[in-house]
Amino acid sequence: MMFTVWAPAADRVRVRVDGTDHAMTAGQGGWWQAEVTGTDYAFLLGDDDRPLPDPRSLRQPHGVHEASRTYQHAEFAWTDRSWTGRQLPGGVLYELHLGTFTGAGTFDAAIERLGHLVELGITHVELLPVNSFDGTAGWGYDGVLWGAVHEPYGGPDGLKRFVDACHARGLAVLLDVVYNHLGPSGAYLDRFGPYFAGRTDWGAGLNLDGPGSDEVRRYVLDNALGWLRDFHVDGLRLDAVHALVDKRATHLLEELAVEVEALSTALGRPLTLIAESDLNDPKLVTSRDGGGYGLHAQWSDDLHHALHVRLTGETTGYYPDFATPDALAKTLREVFFHAGTWSSFRERTHGRPVDTRVLPGHRFLGYLQDHDQIGNRAAGDRLSATVPAGLLATAAAVVFCSPYTPMLFMGEEWAASTPWQFFASFPDPELAEAVRTGRRREFARHGWVEADVPDPMDPATVARSRLDWTEPEQDGHREMLALYRTLIRLRRQRPELADPRLDRLVVAAAPDGSWLVLHRGALRLACNFGPVPATVPLDGTPGEVLAAWGAPGLEGSSARLAPQSFALVSTG
Repeated sequence: MMFTVWAPAADRVRVRVDGTDHAMTAGQGGWWQAEVTGTDYAFLLGDDDRPLPDPRSLRQPHGVHEASRTYQHAEFAWTDRSWTGRQLPGGVLYELHLGTFTGAGTFDAAIERLGHLVELGITHVELLPVNSFDGTAGWGYDGVLWGAVHEPYGGPDGLKRFVDACHARGLAVLLDVVYNHLGPSGAYLDRFGPYFAGRTDWGAGLNLDGPGSDEVRRYVLDNALGWLRDFHVDGLRLDAVHALVDKRATHLLEELAVEVEALSTALGRPLTLIAESDLNDPKLVTSRDGGGYGLHAQWSDDLHHALHVRLTGETTGYYPDFATPDALAKTLREVFFHAGTWSSFRERTHGRPVDTRVLPGHRFLGYLQDHDQIGNRAAGDRLSATVPAGLLATAAAVVFCSPYTPMLFMGEEWAASTPWQFFASFPDPELAEAVRTGRRREFARHGWVEADVPDPMDPATVARSRLDWTEPEQDGHREMLALYRTLIRLRRQRPELADPRLDRLVVAAAPDGSWLVLHRGALRLACNFGPVPATVPLDGTPGEVLAAWGAPGLEGSSARLAPQSFALVSTG
């Protein structure tokens, strides 16, 4: 087998294969190679006798500090030859953390729950990061070996079995990948070459535009293409792309979009790129011939924030601007609330307007909850812990009847009572204590009591965060699950609900924001967020009630709604 590694500054490189060291030969561009027979391997740089795992490792059976293991993609027996993929427009996404989705926290255990997702009406399963990180439990955003699947989840074959099983059930798989930083333990890339440049809020950032950055960019691109090609994944969710520092004429994101488009053509199935971005910049999802990067979609935090404030009344942190009565209606119409306008949280103007005549709504993900917005609360409490069921149902109806691509976080569909808290499991005691202390201090600065913050290193924190699969059949949870199934079914059956044309969306709202009506063709979604009954104008003669929470009354051209309720009504 040919072992290769990029180490441009090294004067000597050896590869240790199954315990025996072998000299490597220098080649062009800083690449070293050696043909050796064996399975477990690591590299030794210069006169340093410390073996380091392969930066491009495909398997780490003993963790991120130990030797890599060879892995052959061709040996897996795929059964998805007839899979032609799923486009994102018209889709419904389900964000899932593999380690807490089931009690076992493995790919094989998750496969047993796929029937639930099919029955719910999900089209795309979005996995939080599954690449290798130090420890056994964690969110996945502290990964350091981007091509190796976390062994406790089931390793590379486990991921392939999961993707294969999803495709057999008509589900596409999206994978969350983190290219903006590396985790604090096991990040050895800088030993090999000029991989790092500066730091982000979360760790070392990549050198994307400095000397030696050509190979660093290739490292990212090859990793992304590998998930799509070798693991048959259908798309990638790109974490916090605003933290990618790249001053080149062709941004890394555009370069990635070009190469993924070429791969999609070769594979004959759609491949999707979704960005998480704090920039409020439609350039990310504008086509390349329109001067954009050509990504397929991006998360829309502004819609989440507007809904969150409307439901909870919270106005701390980045929420104050969204407390204005028109925040939700404005965000539904215009995508971004901050669009070249003042952001009090940032103390500056922020964002750029979306041209709703040109950009379709399916390029923006709408959601009521996600892993960040739950897990980055001190107690990891879901909205269901404090928000009445009627308000949860009403907000869900807004998401599923909007022109945006809807996404939900695992368990949301039955108003799960289990929290989803921040957890990690770094073996290094000093690092574990630093994370524990830093997390508590961070929350204290935002007004939470330090003693109320769960210990992220305590296994009980992980246990509390696992879904309870007995809940969907229990009173209170069963009704919410039935509603989610109905809303998703109606979105599929009634094309006007999934219509992505933003310039055709009409939103009417009360001056104080207490009620709101979405006009979706001949359908009306009437919502009462307030604590008292409301008569809501429908601008048409009401007909059939397609879905509702509460018992709406139809009077003339209006709907009479109970407090904290909604009705989806056809009109003539």
